[in-house]
Amino acid sequence: MLTRHLGQVDYAATLAAMQEFTDDRGPDTPDELWFLEHPPVFTLGLNADPAHVLQAGNIPVIRTDRGGQVTYHGPGQLVCYVLVDVRRAHLGVRDLVSSLEQAVIETLAGYGIDACARPEAPGVYVGDAKIASLGLRIRRGCSYHGLSLNVAMELEPYQQIDPCGFRGLRITQTAELGGPRNLTQVATDLEPRLRARLEQ
Repeated sequence: MLTRHLGQVDYAATLAAMQEFTDDRGPDTPDELWFLEHPPVFTLGLNADPAHVLQAGNIPVIRTDRGGQVTYHGPGQLVCYVLVDVRRAHLGVRDLVSSLEQAVIETLAGYGIDACARPEAPGVYVGDAKIASLGLRIRRGCSYHGLSLNVAMELEPYQQIDPCGFRGLRITQTAELGGPRNLTQVATDLEPRLRARLEQ
């Protein structure tokens, strides 16, 4: 498994790169983890209702091909895209989702943050507040998209949407909970936990 740290990159360009990687990969192509952050953008999943974008303002809205509803990406949020041959790894979709959630939960526990997953609503929560979102696409037996973990970002744009389709859903981040503010540190801590669950 290869890891790439891409810095801050445009959402649409990164989506195109993930699709191209997935289309071009062969049976022996190594899996990859892409750590990055995006400029401000709202993204709508395949089945998302555009009405959940209450007021976009000057933030672009992009329809994408992951599962899930509407979410926000912006600076200070760690995004990890998970490009895994799930057939080769013998991972079902639910297993992959659980692996990502548990890797985040273990990482947050290392910061003294008690987090959990909810079977009825994918993602990671601290109490009733969401701290990490998940959205995946499986194509040709391979995953792309992945997870976003709020570290130290402006949370106000979440008030312009119904996050993940839930009106009034509270959002939190590590910086508000005594955890780190540095994305590089969080990526460094999260990567081995992802590898432990995804590498075969």
